[in-house]
Amino acid sequence: MEDTDTSETPTQSQGDRYQTIVEESNDIATIIDTEGTITYVSPAVTRVLGYDPDELVGHTGYEFVHRDDRERNANAVEAVLTNPDESQTVEVRFRHADGSWCWIEATMRNRLDDDVIGGILLNSRDVTRRKERERELRELAGEYEALLNNAEDAVFLVDVDAPDDDITFQFDRLSPAYERQTGITTEEVRGETPRDVFGEEQGAELEANYHRCVKAREPISYQEELRVDEGARIWQTNLAPVLTDGEVTRLVGITRNVTDRVEREQQLRLQNERLDEFASVISHDLRNPLNVAQARTTLLEETVESEHLDPLVNALDRMEEIVTDTLTLARQGDTIGEAKNINLTDIVGKCWATVDADEATIEIADEMTFEGDPERLQHVFENLFRNAVKHGGTDVTVRVGSIDEDTIYVEDDGAGIPTGQRDDIFKPGHSSTHEGTGFGLTIVKRIVEAHGWVVSVTDGRDGGARFEIVLSQ
Repeated sequence: MEDTDTSETPTQSQGDRYQTIVEESNDIATIIDTEGTITYVSPAVTRVLGYDPDELVGHTGYEFVHRDDRERNANAVEAVLTNPDESQTVEVRFRHADGSWCWIEATMRNRLDDDVIGGILLNSRDVTRRKERERELRELAGEYEALLNNAEDAVFLVDVDAPDDDITFQFDRLSPAYERQTGITTEEVRGETPRDVFGEEQGAELEANYHRCVKAREPISYQEELRVDEGARIWQTNLAPVLTDGEVTRLVGITRNVTDRVEREQQLRLQNERLDEFASVISHDLRNPLNVAQARTTLLEETVESEHLDPLVNALDRMEEIVTDTLTLARQGDTIGEAKNINLTDIVGKCWATVDADEATIEIADEMTFEGDPERLQHVFENLFRNAVKHGGTDVTVRVGSIDEDTIYVEDDGAGIPTGQRDDIFKPGHSSTHEGTGFGLTIVKRIVEAHGWVVSVTDGRDGGARFEIVLSQ
């Protein structure tokens, strides 16, 4: 009896292996003829597109391709037929079994001469996620370009290269605003280091900040002096790192020319120093002889009777008021200390006790608390009360209350303030009486504004003046 050899030949084994790979692959293997009719499709089509292979065999692939992509698909087929040795890759939208569209990337090869395949072989995969990501990146790139091209602040991009931890910085791009403000263009600086562009000294200072940002691996802010012309030399810069695979590969900087602002601040500091010197002169050099004059006048009143003494005492008292108000304006008007919780009744009572008007009356209409600097606000209420007494008489009635939780009012029943004078009463030196210094309401306005509040004047309930302080803007 002759033995039968049932072992597989190498060709059969290899064919079975290929068949297994095709059937289990996530890529779809498809064979079409020269007319585009599908003659075979692998089982992966069910996992990827939801079709049973038998549903597609015998149909032309164009039936399932989006109409806007059919021409591109036909051109690829024509190309592999014309150049059989070259493959073609095309991306088209293919209709899923559920009716939705997905992006398919198909690589075509001419296998018409292959006895097994006998057609055009397509290896296809779903690239919908990749296409969506590409779309998002295009949109992001468009937004980035719009931001870069339209930002008013100057924007600059710096590439970071760190081979063997030896970090180098090279400019990559400047925004149009940067180019306008500095006169430096992207073409001039691309690929150049800060030292190449700005010189050794200034470049080293720039690189020091860049190193600091790379080391921190988070945004930093700083002010730097960078002379690009006489009108732009001090810049406020925000610098942020861009990380790729955990490494800083780029720096994005946004900078603003603050030269004018810094110079104004320097000038203001100088003015404040001079003002403080002036206040010191008033405080010491003027107040001391004033105190001596007042003391001597008191002695004269005890020993001499003269019609000139009362005017002299009043003049000296007025001088003291002017000195006190001037010091308040110079040292306290525009600044406040720590804000504390203030009870309206408490501060009104404390301030009213300083007013010299025994016949005047104070009424507190409402209870409320608010946040502020009690020491500075004491000047506000004292000056408002004294203003009411000076203009309303020693028997004036002053009422304090709240309109709402954000508004306090101080009003009197005096003569009121004419409408035409209301714009002037807060100006330094303005006074409607000979006894006033003209600084009292100026102090009120400046302390109120230092708190971030607003003060205004209108008619009181009983015809006098009413000052309203709005505690928020």
